[in-house]
Amino acid sequence: MRRSMMLPAHIWWLTLLYCAASLLHFTHNAEYIAFYPNMPAWLTRDTVYLAWLAVTSVGAVAAAFAFAGWRVAAAAALALYGCFGLDGLGHYALALCSQHTLAMNFTIWFEVTAGVMLAAACTRFLTHEQPSAA
Repeated sequence: MRRSMMLPAHIWWLTLLYCAASLLHFTHNAEYIAFYPNMPAWLTRDTVYLAWLAVTSVGAVAAAFAFAGWRVAAAAALALYGCFGLDGLGHYALALCSQHTLAMNFTIWFEVTAGVMLAAACTRFLTHEQPSAA
């Protein structure tokens, strides 16, 4: 693959970091679902894992775009993938931060922070690093 088709290495490192943070949070959420305050009854261990697969599929599509050489589409899809990390903040709409355990808060904020970093890096790439059309 030509270098001009690839995304910068730091974006792929941030993608891996976000994927790991997301997996950690979703796994903790799934395995300790009964202990997360005020979670809806319809949300089960299995639905949490299915949700993680759905979110992660956006990252997989982004990787396919990059492999095909579609840098802009890949960066946009990775930005969207990172933005899914903000969904973890929804826990605080159900219960205060103080009502969550340290582990819950850590996994939520790890996912949020990693997702925002990925989305920001992709947005910067899309707005500043693209060659101008001449």
